Amino acid sequence: MILFPAVDIKDGQCVRLAQGKEDEVTVFGKDPVAMARHWQSLGCRFLHVVDLDGAFSGLPRNFDLIKDICSELDIPVQLGGGIRDIATAEKYVEAGVERLIIGTMALEEPELFAELCKALPGRIGVSLDAVDNQLKTKGWVEDSGQTIFDVLPRMEENGVAFIVYTDIARDGMQTGVNLEALEKLCEATTIPVIAAGGVHTMDDIRNLHPLCAKGLEGAISGRAIYTGTLDVKEAEEWIAEH
Repeated sequence: MILFPAVDIKDGQCVRLAQGKEDEVTVFGKDPVAMARHWQSLGCRFLHVVDLDGAFSGLPRNFDLIKDICSELDIPVQLGGGIRDIATAEKYVEAGVERLIIGTMALEEPELFAELCKALPGRIGVSLDAVDNQLKTKGWVEDSGQTIFDVLPRMEENGVAFIVYTDIARDGMQTGVNLEALEKLCEATTIPVIAAGGVHTMDDIRNLHPLCAKGLEGAISGRAIYTGTLDVKEAEEWIAEH
């Protein structure tokens, strides 16, 4: 099980949003590169970065900053936000990003997404962001008209390397993870699943751990590790023991 600390970038700062709402921002640091180094120093094995400006605009707004994070770290980085074409994806890989998380393109441009998976095999994950299984796109502000289970067969056919599942209603709210939805997703696909949204305390880590036997790869945590309700070092030590 991998704990992915989240570094969400908006206006050059490290922030968290509540339920993905652009106007509900809490700033947790002025220097995302320093924050990334901090999480690595506590024993994290993989970093989760989101270009929030990119997610809302559809353009790679923080490319240089993300390139700096990759060059500063010894651990791999996965990135989401604003990757809407193959050229942008390849540019990020060249900059040192290990794997990419695609949301809008995967749902709205299936042929292009299939091409991307083929161009960068093993590096492309899909972000399935949902409210009651209804998928959202464009930074969670638009309904896709599809459910998670509608798109799973296509994701498997495309060779998607991993799925990031976010329960939008719980994201940034520190209300605990949606174990029932995660278990159903893990059982419905052979693609490794990463949980996001609601990871709040060590109880969530302990509750998620049994799902690793069903295909859970790990969990992303943001607000909880910044406010201290989840201790990263304690979590990493517990995971290592189990």
